Amino acid sequence: MGGMNQIDIPPVLVTGATGRVGRLVIDQLLDAGVPVRALTRRSEAAATLPAKVEVFTGDLTVPGSLDPALSGAGAVFLVWTAPPQTVEAVVERLAAHVRRVVFLSSPHQTPHPLFQQPNPMAVLHAGIERLIAATGLESTIIRPGMFASNSLAWWAPAIRAGEVVQWPYSAAESAPVDDRDIAAVAARTLYQGGHVGGDYVLTGPESLTQAAQVDVIGDALGRRIAFEEITPDEFRSLWEGTVSRSAVDMLLAAWSAAVGQPAYITTAVADILGTAPRTFRQWAVDHAIAFTESS
Repeated sequence: MGGMNQIDIPPVLVTGATGRVGRLVIDQLLDAGVPVRALTRRSEAAATLPAKVEVFTGDLTVPGSLDPALSGAGAVFLVWTAPPQTVEAVVERLAAHVRRVVFLSSPHQTPHPLFQQPNPMAVLHAGIERLIAATGLESTIIRPGMFASNSLAWWAPAIRAGEVVQWPYSAAESAPVDDRDIAAVAARTLYQGGHVGGDYVLTGPESLTQAAQVDVIGDALGRRIAFEEITPDEFRSLWEGTVSRSAVDMLLAAWSAAVGQPAYITTAVADILGTAPRTFRQWAVDHAIAFTESS
């Protein structure tokens, strides 16, 4: 971004600043010479952020708390991490302060069975999108499909312990997208022109069954990982108390519907970044340490 002068660029406010996408968006913006503000609920979270970031303490459930962070900002990266009650008041505040918002949503309109199951998150996201559209904010919606990093929560504990990965719907296919690619697209749409009104479904480059994804992780670790198909009911009891029942139901419905269907794949990452999206293999190699015993 040669010659871009910090003084000319209003700062971008990143919500969800310590989350898996927000944290990476911050790095991408800083690399591009864009001044960054981070919104965190707890001020001590600031310790984990780069020194150049201006940290604001605020909470989506207390819309007035966002005013200092929004004042003088040019754009907001919005990740909704709170209950839905304050959505309307927050979107009104965004519209009062900034011109531009990039919203991290989900592919709930995508005509593929994986994304068409009833889902409370989809309802929330659709509502936020309607509110943003009604304000006249310049907006871009980004819709990642399955996150590659889901496998850290799903499979890493068993793999680290040297246990069998027990999972339902091993044949369900998805095209996991690398969190770094999601963040790079978000950052690009925040500081580059030409993306107002953009609506992008982000996927990885290839359709892989869940069993194949576990095999890819095994290849990255240089060992075979035992995989055992379990029933949806066994899965429910295995994850009882760890993940909310509605989240489990949502995943099971999506996987069930995706069996026998190649994953939905888009070229959006390559179109926006000018480079091919990272493969799941690349993601697994770069995150191999997270699957080894020592972590």
